[in-house]
Amino acid sequence: MDGDGDGIGDFEGLKQRLSYIAGLGFTCVWLLPFYPTPDRDNGYDVKDYYSVDPTLGSLGDFVEFMHLARERGLRVIVDLVVNHTSRDHPWFQAARSDPKSPYRDYYVWSKVKPDDAHEGMIFPGVQKSIWSYDRKAGEYYLHRFYPHQPDLNVANPRVREEIEKVMGFWLALGVSGFRVDAAPFVVELKGVDREGVRDPLEFLADFRSFLSWRRGDAIMLAEANLAPEEMPDYFAEDKLQMGFNFVLNQHTFLALARQQAAPLIEGLLTPPPLPPNGQWVTFLRNHDEVDLGRLSESQRADTYAAFGPEKRMQLYDRGIRRRLAPMLGGDPQRLKMAYSLMLSLPGTPVINYGEEIGMGDDLSLKERDSVRTPMQWNSEPNAGFSTATDRLIAPVVSGGRFDYRKINVATLRKDPDSLLSWLERAIRVRRENAEFGWGSVDIVETGDPAVFGHRLQYEGGTIIAVHNLADSTASVSLDLSDYAGRRLVDLIDHVDREPVEKERHRLELEAYGFRWFRVA
Repeated sequence: MDGDGDGIGDFEGLKQRLSYIAGLGFTCVWLLPFYPTPDRDNGYDVKDYYSVDPTLGSLGDFVEFMHLARERGLRVIVDLVVNHTSRDHPWFQAARSDPKSPYRDYYVWSKVKPDDAHEGMIFPGVQKSIWSYDRKAGEYYLHRFYPHQPDLNVANPRVREEIEKVMGFWLALGVSGFRVDAAPFVVELKGVDREGVRDPLEFLADFRSFLSWRRGDAIMLAEANLAPEEMPDYFAEDKLQMGFNFVLNQHTFLALARQQAAPLIEGLLTPPPLPPNGQWVTFLRNHDEVDLGRLSESQRADTYAAFGPEKRMQLYDRGIRRRLAPMLGGDPQRLKMAYSLMLSLPGTPVINYGEEIGMGDDLSLKERDSVRTPMQWNSEPNAGFSTATDRLIAPVVSGGRFDYRKINVATLRKDPDSLLSWLERAIRVRRENAEFGWGSVDIVETGDPAVFGHRLQYEGGTIIAVHNLADSTASVSLDLSDYAGRRLVDLIDHVDREPVEKERHRLELEAYGFRWFRVA
């Protein structure tokens, strides 16, 4: 929310919405980059790690925001963007100006353009190379992302010291941890002389050790879209505690596209178990594209056909740049089923702003900006996001099914059957039952390829969740013989079910129907 009427969301506006966030049952706020920036990439091009961009407020505003968040029982984690800086950062300006500068080795340079300069681009179709020539420096510099974001050289001990200083600064101001942006590239040594450099994955252990000494209950959450065999290297006992479960996310969308449970089961069972002090993070949508890069070509084609059939809906040859509600046709029952699935799967759920009300997107905006439109608070001008009379930082979604006058918090919270009202109830139920998130999980056979069933067990308690992924009704038969004679209690409707049958328990599910049962 915009608190000062300049058309840009800021800390003053966010402070006014903390009660809304806490009231929905969320326990932590994840802030995307708010540091000073020339803003060529939504703040991910940082030019000062120790302050707040003036358009968003001041350090004083940040401290006041932290105080109010703590009063509401909310933790705060912030983006740690240390794979690269902005080219406007003083470090890079010093590095390019003088080859003898101590900051020269803060970045990765090459006198000639490497032969593989066109390989490994993060944004294919938009990027042309990962090496660019700097005339003032007289050399090429590495940038895995856009040319205005030169990569830091993490092999340099002084760079690692700088990263720890940044962490220490924000920990001192009360944050509970960091979402590590582009974690695999932070510890990449591309273009660096590796002689005498230890395993870069050990740098993660250094950061974890620093974090734990400064604040024992803080976490590092990795954005790391890794192959399953690579995951243990990042989430060992002494490294990152949490990671976004990209494998499960991509297979969830494949399962929704095909209306089949098999991909979901594969996505659930493929990632290796994390250490006892680790946790996966489950999500449906975030502030980027739906990344389908870990799916096969045919799997990706099926997902595109269902959720991004038009070229303008696709991005970087691997993803879909739409919000969840438009992808699922705005179907309220299917949306609730998808969120029920996410909330009941093992891990910590994360919901991107606006997804809780089923916000739409704006495909006229470039790249990922399509899903970064202002929050829709009410039906007033600018969707209640801002009192500005000039242009907003981005246009609100207007027109069609997802017009802000139809889809907004004020309207939906009055409707007991809305996605927002349902989600608030579902989050409350999830928090009241420790099996969600903490429980061990195994698959429950349903006898229908479109129906996914799983069981969660924790400290003697058992919850069974069943989801119909298809657009038609289903009659399923669950093998619950271990619970014969006991009752199933519906956690959503709080209605006692019939006693469990001795052999197979029959259950009728509507199209996109779902149930959460506690074994009484």
